[in-house]
Amino acid sequence: MEQEFIYSPPSDAIEVIYQDKDVLVAHKPAGLLSVPGRGDNLKDSMLSRLQAIEPKVRIVHRLDMDTSGIMIFALRKKAEVSLRRQFQDRKVKKVYQAVVQGILTEKEGVIDAPLAPHPDQKLRHQVFEAGKASQTEYKVLAEGDDCSLVELRPITGRSHQLRVHLLHIGHPVLGDRFYAPEDVLARGERLMLHAETVSFFQPYLKEEMSFSIPSGFEV
Repeated sequence: MEQEFIYSPPSDAIEVIYQDKDVLVAHKPAGLLSVPGRGDNLKDSMLSRLQAIEPKVRIVHRLDMDTSGIMIFALRKKAEVSLRRQFQDRKVKKVYQAVVQGILTEKEGVIDAPLAPHPDQKLRHQVFEAGKASQTEYKVLAEGDDCSLVELRPITGRSHQLRVHLLHIGHPVLGDRFYAPEDVLARGERLMLHAETVSFFQPYLKEEMSFSIPSGFEV
């Protein structure tokens, strides 16, 4: 499904919720790129906005443009190396919330489906038997009128993993302009996906830190 892409960055101010000598944690609004893209109208991003405040900010992971929620940034090279390694070793724990189409028969479980880039549709991904192993834990939190609020815990961190996995089991995320059918897309004012909680180890102190911002989603 092709959707016309018109980039309209949010006017929301960046909310920094924690900062020390090594780490900065902030809330990314939906509709803002994680890093600058190509083209003059794609220079605005989470990284560029933060670097205007704190030039030392270094990116260690990304959220999809249409996803809101918590992001972690490094403020020193050693912290960057430590945080990137934590992501690679799956020591960073992330919890998302999403509003999806329909009522899930199984109220919790693990979606285990390998993913790969789509061969014909740029930027999209698909479930593919020969793709990279990908797993997502899910749990239904609430049910509404033919929609459900689900908690998602990615075990792996593939591009568009949560969105493609939910589509794969027949419950696409509302407002997903990449993957949702037209009727599902129209039901969301935005992509109804939010990075609610992130837990990691402070690079210097080695103490576990956890930050949460509620999604505010209701069904």
